[in-house]
Amino acid sequence: MADNAVQTESMKLRSEIMLALKDYIHRVHLSQSQAAKAFGVTQPRISDFTSGKVDEFGLDALVNMAGKAGLRVELHILEVAR
Repeated sequence: MADNAVQTESMKLRSEIMLALKDYIHRVHLSQSQAAKAFGVTQPRISDFTSGKVDEFGLDALVNMAGKAGLRVELHILEVAR
């Protein structure tokens, strides 16, 4: 798989987790400081997060944040035709 396609897949996965976390924040009515405490990060990180700065977050950090929010992340791997 070309580097660009790999980067696109990573961005897609990170975006999906970020959307789920944003939904969680809104659903349980958390402020940025409350979300930071719940996710184990700083408030400026939540600010970056809510601003949609996907490039600022690694996949592992987002999975950890989701876990702390009580969300389970599942991964399905499919083989792509070459």
